[in-house]
Parts: sequence; C-alpha cells; structure tokens
Amino acid sequence: MKWETLTIEHKSKLYTLLKNIETKIAEYSFANIYLFRKHHEYEVLMKDDFILIKGKSYDGKKYIMPLNLDAFLKSELIDELLKEIDFIFPIDEAWLTLFSQDKYDFFYKDGDTDYVYNIEKMRSFTGKKLHGKRNLIHQFEKSYTCEPLPLFGECRLNDAKKVLEIWQEESGQTKEETDFDACMEALELYEELVLCGFIYYVDGKPAGFIIGEELCEDTFALHFAKGMTVYKGIYQFMFNNFSKILPDKYKFVNFEQDLDKENLRLAKMSYEPDLLVKKYRVKKLNKQ
Repeated sequence: MKWETLTIEHKSKLYTLLKNIETKIAEYSFANIYLFRKHHEYEVLMKDDFILIKGKSYDGKKYIMPLNLDAFLKSELIDELLKEIDFIFPIDEAWLTLFSQDKYDFFYKDGDTDYVYNIEKMRSFTGKKLHGKRNLIHQFEKSYTCEPLPLFGECRLNDAKKVLEIWQEESGQTKEETDFDACMEALELYEELVLCGFIYYVDGKPAGFIIGEELCEDTFALHFAKGMTVYKGIYQFMFNNFSKILPDKYKFVNFEQDLDKENLRLAKMSYEPDLLVKKYRVKKLNKQ
C-alpha cells in the first residue's frame, strides 16, 4: 500500500467526496484538511473502492479517516490497515451503528468536539445569557463606522493579510503556536480552495475578517475569524453580521473545536452552543 503526502493536487479527487459526506464535523472539508495538513501529517491512500486519509491527532495519536466508511469496514485489508494506527477518526455519532459492538470500542475527547450554533440566534443574540454580546455590538456601532465587504480580489485579500499580521503580533505567541500559517495560506489560495468570507473596514481601515465554507447543506463552517482587539466588540459584530449575510438555507454555523485550550473553550461556550458535535475515536477490540 502506497500512502501519498496530501497535496493540492488531491483536490480533484477529494473535494467532491468530502463535500458529499453528510455530517457537521468540520474535518470533512478539503480546505480544512489541506490547510492543516502539516499539523496532522496527512497522507492519502487511494484504492479502487475507497479512499483513506491517515493523520495524527493533536494529542499525537495516529488515525485513519475513511471517506467511504462502509466500504472500508468491508475491506479485506482492514485488519492490516488498523495495525498502523491507534483508531478510526473522526466518526459521527450517527455512524456508530456501522460498527459491530463486539468488535469495536468507541470514545471521544471534549477537545475534539465542534461547537455548533443556531444561525438565527447568532443573528440576534437573543436571551439573557447573550445580553453581554448585544451590548458589545451596540457599543461597537456607536463608536465606529464599519463597512463589511465580500472578501475577494487582490486588494481586499492583501488587507486581510495585514489584519492577520497584526493579530499574530497581538497574540503574544509564536506562529507555531497559532493558526497563522494555515490562515495565511487560506488567503493565498482563497479561490482555489473555494472559500467564502467578508472583510470588515472600521473607519475606512481593515480591522477584521471571517473565512469559512459550506460544510453540508444546512451548516456553514467558520475556519478563521481574526480581528484587531483595539476595536472592542469587533468579534461579536462580525459573527452577528456574517450570520445575517449568510443565505437562509443555512440553519447552523460551526465554530469548530477548542483543542483543549481553556481560552478557546471559554470563548466558544460564551456563545451558548446549540449542538456539541462529538467526534468519536473507534478502536478495534483486542488489537494486536
């Protein structure tokens, strides 16, 4: 079996396959796996009846991500393939019935779980618990004039890169500790990766941007959101505004996982998620 390092050339084979998998799990997107290919050391195996992606989790475990789970589980090669890894991942809870309970065990980590929000709530921030978000938006609107514009064209993409550079500097972390490189590449390959986003100009200056894509028919995934903290309330304004801009076909927006980082967990929980989409790790029992 020949595993190939994931490259942009795999898009022609993987983009549609991933797009057609009905799940709210953010990893099932070519842009997502491509942009984070270095973090996860992604490799691809192409067989006649299925395609597999092999990667490494944030906690250092090896896994296989089947793009046709049913064909994979029926394959004569499954025992050989499972010897190379620690588990099959990420598996949607709805797919667990495909695994025989006398052969497989499954579990999940909270840090892998995606935070998913009802888009109508993000458009209004109604409710007592989101009162603070509404106040921040009101303060932002009173303090600044903000112009949201579609993120396309060299000029706006370059403006977004400037925002990203400032965001990275303000973070106080190294580029290896943030998603700077992945986000910069998303801007550089914006059209090729079929991404969608908006850039926000505050008092005529680039101040923030959002990048994402359709994950499935009713869910939009936010891959990146970067804003200058000098503009208090900009994140709340961007999330609220972008949710209003999205077509009505989308019922949910996925803010992805927190990677077991406390600051991300607190930030994402503060928006009161409507769904916590678990990503199961499935192991074969008594694996030798």
